[in-house]
Amino acid sequence: MAERINAVKTSFFGKGAIRLLGPELQKMGIRRALLVTDRFLYDSGAAARVGQVLSDAGVEYAVYYNVQPNPTVQVVNDCIAAARTLQVQLLVALGGGSAIDTAKAASIVVACGGTVEQYEGENKSSKPGLPIVAVNTTAGTGSECTSFYIVTDPVRHSKMAMVDPNCMVGIAVNDTDFMSSMPPKLTAATGMDALTHAIEAALSKNANPLTDKDAYWAMQAIVQNLPRAVANGQDEAARTMMAYAENVAGMAFSNAGLGMVHAMAHALGGHYNLPHGVCNAVLLPYVLAFNSRSPVCRERFMTIAAAMGLQGTFTPDTAAPAVIQFVRQLSAGVGIPANLAQLNKVDPTDFAALAELALHDTCMSTNQITPTRDEVVAVYTAAFRG
Repeated sequence: MAERINAVKTSFFGKGAIRLLGPELQKMGIRRALLVTDRFLYDSGAAARVGQVLSDAGVEYAVYYNVQPNPTVQVVNDCIAAARTLQVQLLVALGGGSAIDTAKAASIVVACGGTVEQYEGENKSSKPGLPIVAVNTTAGTGSECTSFYIVTDPVRHSKMAMVDPNCMVGIAVNDTDFMSSMPPKLTAATGMDALTHAIEAALSKNANPLTDKDAYWAMQAIVQNLPRAVANGQDEAARTMMAYAENVAGMAFSNAGLGMVHAMAHALGGHYNLPHGVCNAVLLPYVLAFNSRSPVCRERFMTIAAAMGLQGTFTPDTAAPAVIQFVRQLSAGVGIPANLAQLNKVDPTDFAALAELALHDTCMSTNQITPTRDEVVAVYTAAFRG
């Protein structure tokens, strides 16, 4: 079967990697850019640090700093308006998935026209979007290297998933100087998001040898380094390895797809405005238990167990429970809530409606099992009860 593999053209890693960006922009001949970020990163001085790099490279820039967690259609529309008014040649996203996804959505609409909502689904754009540089400040979403972006639709109280190679970032900067100040809760949530990316990529219908290489290595690196990064944000080695791991996990799922965890998390997070990484982490063991009825998944759980460093000899029937228990322990160890009830917003009477949204999410198409609505409701219910 013929397959397409997407990858970022240029990535910079390591402490101080931001200084490598200027020469690349000069080669591109960029003169006007819009820096897309949130108010915290603007006020903290992080935006000014990136802005100085732009100025030193001869790039005039303005700042759009109204990005919010789970960015809405309105946030994206405001960014589009700023980019069009200023006639910029480049979008520079500073932040995690919210900032980068805002830039991706804006880049497509600026280049192709129409509205954000028109691009929900797969491969809806007609040409590449406005060029994007992503300066990543978290180690989890992988948005800086994927063909995915997510925008919240407040009308439906859900998230729209877009999958489109035309949105991909041209230059990704993973500089740990921008990650070391992440608080433990954010480190844990984004790290478990990255682990979910790796696991779902490995279990996906579209997994292949190249994505497997990335997915299984990412699992190994995350389970070894996430607890260290949560315990000590200044652990430079752990932060560096998490930066590599989340990026590699992003490349895996960008090309293999995701699954039921993300489909359910998008519905959940969009409805209640909950952190995406936390939704994934809480749902992950329950969806793994559901997917363990698939013979394909049971076989792959043995490889996952090995990648995670679990001790013992496993069969298809024993690997899944071992992996699920390990994931529960890892989540608890980094402070993730044990169930949906602990998130204090979730109402079980919403589960039927959330299940309908999840079933129509783009990510559900690559899950090994296509669940019924009642089965999705049952998984939500199990995750609520714990």
